[in-house]
Amino acid sequence: MTTTHEYDGHGPAHEGKTPAKAALASWIGSVLEYYDFFIYGTAAALVFGKVFFPESDPATGTLLSFATYGVGYVARPIGAFFMGHIGDKYGRKRILLLTVSLMGLATFLVGCLPTYNTIGIWAPVLLVALRLLQGFSASGEQSGANSLSLEHAPEERRAFFTSFTLGGTQAGLIIATAVFLPIGAMPESQLLSWGWRIPFWLSAIVVLAAVLIRRRLEEPPAFREEAAKDEVPEVPLAILFRDHRANLVRVMLAAIASTVSTIFAVYALSFAVDTKGLDTTTMLWVAITTNVVAIAAIPAWATLADRIGRKPVFIFGAVGSGALMFAYLAAIQSGRYPLIFLAAIFMSGFVYSAMNGVQPALYGEMFPIQVRLSGMAIGTQIGFAIGGFAPTAAKAIAGDGPSGWVPVAAYVLASSVIAAIAVFTARETYKLPLRVIDGRADERAQRFAREDRELTRARTP
Repeated sequence: MTTTHEYDGHGPAHEGKTPAKAALASWIGSVLEYYDFFIYGTAAALVFGKVFFPESDPATGTLLSFATYGVGYVARPIGAFFMGHIGDKYGRKRILLLTVSLMGLATFLVGCLPTYNTIGIWAPVLLVALRLLQGFSASGEQSGANSLSLEHAPEERRAFFTSFTLGGTQAGLIIATAVFLPIGAMPESQLLSWGWRIPFWLSAIVVLAAVLIRRRLEEPPAFREEAAKDEVPEVPLAILFRDHRANLVRVMLAAIASTVSTIFAVYALSFAVDTKGLDTTTMLWVAITTNVVAIAAIPAWATLADRIGRKPVFIFGAVGSGALMFAYLAAIQSGRYPLIFLAAIFMSGFVYSAMNGVQPALYGEMFPIQVRLSGMAIGTQIGFAIGGFAPTAAKAIAGDGPSGWVPVAAYVLASSVIAAIAVFTARETYKLPLRVIDGRADERAQRFAREDRELTRARTP
């Protein structure tokens, strides 16, 4: 399939654009990549406190387990500098092959680790080291896939096609959670001795499939054009920090909205199972059902963003899901499963998907092609790092008694409001051709873009 949707009359159209193929490859790659990343979070909530920190009391063991989960996010901003440089200088395809290979290796080795009872303190030390490698890999995954999809997409459907990367992320979470359903139902002695390792060992299959898929990817036409004209910058990061600092900060703050996701996936699961004594299998089904809804909701919200703009959809999703965290944690506190399912589906499956579905296009369109991957990678990974430690912070600030969850919900809402304010200050880009955003348009196209911005400002009260 060949599709050409460049700005009509203002520059040559590029042949060979295959938006559906690029979106599908990004979706499948993200499924595989984030299967690996998310099984760690589930294991951290259900197993790692007992396997790697048995000398601690249960509460401290859970806190330390969450800390190892958050450590993966520490490596992500560091890896973003490295991955961003490679992706903007050498191409999107190389970065996507590198990320999935590193993630698969680290995940498989986690499943091979001896426990604390076998080698003592070295067990959690090695666990942290492999989690750092996972985070280093994840730092370039979404940004690479988003850049690839965005630069292949038709102009009027950029949000829709880039949303498939996030849909793949949700599918990866579903598979990761589903794999733990039979594992979590095992007798505890088997679960803690060998059962928890199986999802990690399965990553060997994941890596092989992902590498085969991504080897067939093509670089976006815009990147090939840039390389052909010898316009690829030697040091993309220098241009990023010189000319695009404001948008870098916006993306960083916007990505803090990921606190909703990490609290839902890790802290709330532990709160339900360990604190409230709710059934593990049922709570895993809550996550699966919610993310099935999200897979359908994400492209729907992205389609809306292609029609009315990125900003209103993102802001609604961020603030709405942050506020609904009160309903979800209250439902867990009540112990009533129908309420838990309803609150989870509405908060994470439906409303949070508005923010999730539009972020790839929103963030990608803040940067020109020369620094797009770097800008998205560094900005999102710093924000995700803050969100990654949210379960640890939540465990520390949660109070005792029936209302102990309230500070956690307030923390999530505050993070979401920060993200919404950051996006509110950004430029709306859904009507701008990508050639204009990239600085590749001719003089007439640039004049058209200026007139469009002036008209937008005139209409804004």
